[in-house]
Amino acid sequence: MSQTATSLPVDAILLLGPTGAGKSPLGDFMGSRGFLGRRSHHLDFGSELRSIASGIGASSYSRDEQDFILGVLEHGLLLENEHFLLAKKIIGLFLDRSRFRSGEVLVLNGIPRHEGQARDIASIARIHALVVLECSVDSAFCRIRENAGGDRAEREDDERVLVEKKLGIFNERTAPLIKHYERLGSRIYRIAINERTTTNSAYHQLSLLAATHPPISFVTEPPQ
Repeated sequence: MSQTATSLPVDAILLLGPTGAGKSPLGDFMGSRGFLGRRSHHLDFGSELRSIASGIGASSYSRDEQDFILGVLEHGLLLENEHFLLAKKIIGLFLDRSRFRSGEVLVLNGIPRHEGQARDIASIARIHALVVLECSVDSAFCRIRENAGGDRAEREDDERVLVEKKLGIFNERTAPLIKHYERLGSRIYRIAINERTTTNSAYHQLSLLAATHPPISFVTEPPQ
């Protein structure tokens, strides 16, 4: 990992929910508005992968890395434990690019996506809270079809077969992260999402929940 302006692990919040639930728009909102008075940076891991695959910022990656990322996107796969060095590289470059500083919050979206990644990422990010966007399969498909979050116009991975595959992977491998982080003492903020939920209303609900029950460390370590 390249040199960052802060020591690792950094303070982080994890957005969790099925594809189409609105994680990316909410993460962008948090990035522009902050979280509990702290400046925030939204790392949309899927967007990073799509940018690399399209050639944006690809000069930092080898041809093999670019081809691997393209395959991950085309087949709706996860980065497994043996590929975490690539994920670590992507996160490190993002922290450098965003000029992340101590006391700020990294909003993670799309990583970790299973318990192996959760163990690996612990040296990079302390995940103090999960924002769980609870969205039914029908609502997820409706939101994708209607582009409810305004973030899917350029997506090439929204074919129904890939969406169904991603929903299956989420239920089988990603949803168990909720219990994993509960055991570690992270706050869990649950937000009900349907086809009419706006990003602004989701952020408002999160702000109320977090103000009432902030992550413990955020109380003992106020913003710098």
